[in-house]
Amino acid sequence: MANNQMTFRVNKRLLATGAVLTGTGAVLGLVGTAVAMTALATAGRGWVQQWETPPTELAARTLRQAKQASQAGVDAWRSQAQ
Repeated sequence: MANNQMTFRVNKRLLATGAVLTGTGAVLGLVGTAVAMTALATAGRGWVQQWETPPTELAARTLRQAKQASQAGVDAWRSQAQ
């Protein structure tokens, strides 16, 4: 009977170097993403501060309009049902 056993040998030093480089790349990618998000958030904040109407007031106005439109729909439906 012949022994057909194959061995799988990994260069541990090369594997460790690859792991370190991958980890370093991941950390650098996260740092780059954080810097980009900070820049976008700062720009967005400045843009919103330049608006004539604050976002809270816009939201309140839109909610008020939606409630009025809903009530108008209910009133129209009730008048048709009678």
